[in-house]
Amino acid sequence: MSEGTRSRRYSFTALADGFFFVFAGLAAIWLAYLVLTESFQFGWWGVLVFVAFWVLLAYLVLPRLHRILTTIYVPDYFIGRARTSDGLLGDPVNLALLGSEADLHAALDTAGWTRADDVTFASSWRIVTSTITRKSYNEAPVSPLFLFGRQQDFAYQQEVAGNPAKRHHVRFWRCPDGWLLPGGHRVEWLAAGTFDRAVGFSVFTLQITHKIDADTDVERDHIVQTLQSANPAISVDVIRDFSTGYHSRNGGGDSIRTDGDLPIVDVTGVATPAASAASVEGADAS
Repeated sequence: MSEGTRSRRYSFTALADGFFFVFAGLAAIWLAYLVLTESFQFGWWGVLVFVAFWVLLAYLVLPRLHRILTTIYVPDYFIGRARTSDGLLGDPVNLALLGSEADLHAALDTAGWTRADDVTFASSWRIVTSTITRKSYNEAPVSPLFLFGRQQDFAYQQEVAGNPAKRHHVRFWRCPDGWLLPGGHRVEWLAAGTFDRAVGFSVFTLQITHKIDADTDVERDHIVQTLQSANPAISVDVIRDFSTGYHSRNGGGDSIRTDGDLPIVDVTGVATPAASAASVEGADAS
């Protein structure tokens, strides 16, 4: 039989795996339906039971389940994607940078970016109330994503029209000493930039989170353009087809797509001595 007319072979194991995958999904939907309908038989107390069930499911059960599964099947090496705290593949790493931390802070400050607050109970509560009341929060925290086994060193953002639900934002990780990109390129920082378009529920964990715009290349190019416009001395080299262009989803279940290009932004020397001191003081204060 020729290669073109070879019949497709079906594996019993693959069929069984597909059956149980679909069955588990339908069972989960049925369970959610039962909990929703049965809880209201207790009157308004049923609402509290349902909310308690959602909190346990979204913030305890599903994250632990994802952590177990991703430990098994998600590679623990650089593949051009950050990871969520649950181990899910997160936003694409779409920027690389050269320069000191002081240079980076100075370049971003000059370009109109605001450093995001660290995630604390106070900052988390403030972003919740700001989103509900539609009040501006320029320093709103961003959720932690992980690269090199640790969360971002810091993040910057630009709020849109005073609405905390919509913002440009970018996370930065310092590369380990001596680490090289695939292909041998040396960089000092990697970054993942995306645009938050709204607040919603994560598809994978049901947690409340920001939803990002699918075209991550637009945000990548926006970050580069703002840096170069404010700092003409900044140079940019692009590694074409650094990764295969793809359509995928991030850790919140949002669609993402990219052409696979990786700009390397050189911010070396942007910081003046005064700017360097101010950046360091600001970093220490935060």
